[in-house]
Amino acid sequence: MRYTPAFPQDPIQELLEPSRVLRWVWLGRMALASAILVAAVFVWTQAEPTDTLVATLAFAVATFSTVGSALYGTNGKPLGRLYFAGQCVIDLLLVTSIVHITGGWSSQFAALYILVIASGALLLPMRGGLAVAAGACGLYAADVLWLRGGSPGLGFAVQTVVFIVVALGTGFVAQRLRQAGSGREALAAQLAKVQLEAADILRTIRSGILTVDAQGRLLYANPAASDLLQLDLRAYIGRPVLPTLRRVSPQLTDLVERSARDGVRTTRAEGVIRRGDEDVEIGVTTTVADGIRPDASTTATAIFQDISDSKRLQTLHVRAERLQAVAELSASLAHEIRNPLASIRSATEQLARRQSLRVAQQGQTEDEDERILHGLVVREADRLSRLLAEFLDFARARVTHTASLDLGALVQAAATLAASHPDRGENVQVQVDVSPDLPPLTGDEDLLHRAVFNLVLNAVQAVGPAGHVFVTVSRHVHDGEGRNHRAIAGELLAITVTDDGPGVPDHLRGRLFEPFVSGKASGSGLGLPVVHRSVEAHRGLVTVDHLPVGTRFTILLPTARAASDTSSVRATGVAA
Repeated sequence: MRYTPAFPQDPIQELLEPSRVLRWVWLGRMALASAILVAAVFVWTQAEPTDTLVATLAFAVATFSTVGSALYGTNGKPLGRLYFAGQCVIDLLLVTSIVHITGGWSSQFAALYILVIASGALLLPMRGGLAVAAGACGLYAADVLWLRGGSPGLGFAVQTVVFIVVALGTGFVAQRLRQAGSGREALAAQLAKVQLEAADILRTIRSGILTVDAQGRLLYANPAASDLLQLDLRAYIGRPVLPTLRRVSPQLTDLVERSARDGVRTTRAEGVIRRGDEDVEIGVTTTVADGIRPDASTTATAIFQDISDSKRLQTLHVRAERLQAVAELSASLAHEIRNPLASIRSATEQLARRQSLRVAQQGQTEDEDERILHGLVVREADRLSRLLAEFLDFARARVTHTASLDLGALVQAAATLAASHPDRGENVQVQVDVSPDLPPLTGDEDLLHRAVFNLVLNAVQAVGPAGHVFVTVSRHVHDGEGRNHRAIAGELLAITVTDDGPGVPDHLRGRLFEPFVSGKASGSGLGLPVVHRSVEAHRGLVTVDHLPVGTRFTILLPTARAASDTSSVRATGVAA
């Protein structure tokens, strides 16, 4: 990044540039020496031989010194005060020779000392300018009082005072200009530093930032904007970008275009970025800057970021609240229904026994219809009792007793129990792979066993008569990044249950963990909600991946150490 001042350098500041002052000094020196030499040539027959010699020597010295000074001053080396002082000495000697030739104290060229003093004040500090003025007064006095031997009178004194006043005034002005120039340079350096720091912030910020003008030309884009949009925005700098941007995110394009064209600011708007088959939700804020460009046109800046995780967490919080409400209602209903249901079942069994006893005593044949009806009541009562038990499991899915657990043994036992379930197909194979040296896990053994059992049983029932179910337990270290589970980080234990069944129907994929949603004809729809609440109670996450063949469920649980480090962070949700 290079700092460019908003306004050009002031002309008076340019006078302080040593190279510019030296060029004028060299030009004036050669002009004076040449003029004196030409004048001496025209009047050489009437002029004193001494004056002709002085004019010739002055021209020669001025020429050689100017050429040498120019060669040394333009070789790129830094020029010091000694070099500038030498230039002033040469000019003083040249002006003194001119004053001597043209009449001493009565010479009209004595005013040239003022130019030499002014140049010395510009090239040297205040003390250097006063030294040049003192030298001018000394040489002028030596020529008038010694070489010419005249009586200068009041004119000499006035001339000397003028030299001193010029030296003081020019030196003071030059010093103030130098201070102003130094302050300006310091301000420019500070501004450049601020710009560099701002550029670093914009380059490393995770939000996308892009700026366009009223014609839709891209003026700026940070790397995060290119990453979010999956576009090489650097190639569009200075070119129209809205048509390309519209193909990726129509909502973002409309907001930016409206801000640049109409000056309308937008706060907390939402849009979508299309990435192939994936749509990424973004939050957008736009602002407008008027008149900051040379042509006073309007520019619009859009700041946008990926809010998919925020939206997902919001949805999961709502789901957790809904599950909690359903759990409380389920507990109340289960308690209210369970006792009357048990009484109905008991009464039905007693009526059936009495009917059978009466028929046996009377030697009659038992009515088949009555027997079927009695069996139906008992069977349905048992089914309702199981449903109520699931209701209670769902309502009681909270940690009541914690202990250090061997997660591998727990998963092995749950998978074995699910593999022996009557609903398991004849040739269904269940394989369990537990990684060695797993860290300890602190939790409720009953809750975790129930969660793993439900997942494995669902997989066994989903694969059909000859499918495969793979259960793995492994250690997983997660840094909190990634679209699936940013809400949990650190050392985790991962339980994965993968099957090669037909997969989850499309209409159920977004509702898997909602109560009473089931893909099985006889299912209650409470198995996965129980899994969700059990894992949530251990500050973990459940993720589901829809594979090309089958489905994979993953339970992520913090280890005993990670759970204690993040006890204040509770991940409430399921990432799909």
